[in-house]
Amino acid sequence: MQIFEADLTIPEHAQAVVFLLNSYACSPEGGEKPLPDIVQRDLASILHQRSDTVVLLAFKNDQPAGLVICMEGFTTFACKPLLNIHDVFIADEYRGQGLCRQLFDRVESIAKTRGCCKLTLEVLEGNHRACGAYKKLGFSGFELDPQMGQALFWEKKL
Repeated sequence: MQIFEADLTIPEHAQAVVFLLNSYACSPEGGEKPLPDIVQRDLASILHQRSDTVVLLAFKNDQPAGLVICMEGFTTFACKPLLNIHDVFIADEYRGQGLCRQLFDRVESIAKTRGCCKLTLEVLEGNHRACGAYKKLGFSGFELDPQMGQALFWEKKL
């Protein structure tokens, strides 16, 4: 298994990102709808332009096997950067082989190099396989005070 930071100017890397993210989008966890054509066309070039983005790819025998896309953020409470793991996808045929751990180990190394104080991610509560993997990797729900409960991820589409 090869794991590396993607160079989105390389067509094979750009195509792998779109292929894997579209595979995720078409899965039950991703909403079961392909990415819009404009996203498939522009995603790699737009991600490449963003200095706050980290894209990791995993290949096995020259086949795209896994993807992690992260965005750097900032936590005011620690006055330090954080790295948000925005997208994670392991192709079905490569699941259960430790690839998620390998990708997350690389993400953690990159975050430490950038001076980040934590990793964050969002996961659907019904995605039991992912929740189990993330717990094994040391992630847990965010809370400041147990009486106030865990943080919720909300959105407002614009």
